[in-house]
Amino acid sequence: MHEVGSQVRRSAKSIRANIVEGYGKRRYKLEFLRHLTYALGSAQETLDHLDTLHETGSLVSQQRHAELADHTRLLIAKLRTFMHGVELHHRS
Repeated sequence: MHEVGSQVRRSAKSIRANIVEGYGKRRYKLEFLRHLTYALGSAQETLDHLDTLHETGSLVSQQRHAELADHTRLLIAKLRTFMHGVELHHRS
């Protein structure tokens, strides 16, 4: 449980860090999108870790798992929408 919990924390922190780093490089469309892609991958990884915690019985509350998973899925959807907007409307 502690190992997967640690992985959840690392992947969740990676989401934010990649968004921030990408924003810092937003002048360069491909760099911006690369970091947003990393953030998306970390969000998907976080969702997988949450599912693993639930499946192994480490996260026993079905309600808490559902809440965390729903928030993560919403973040994934928002990231995809944001990336699409950058792809279509980015200006250097």
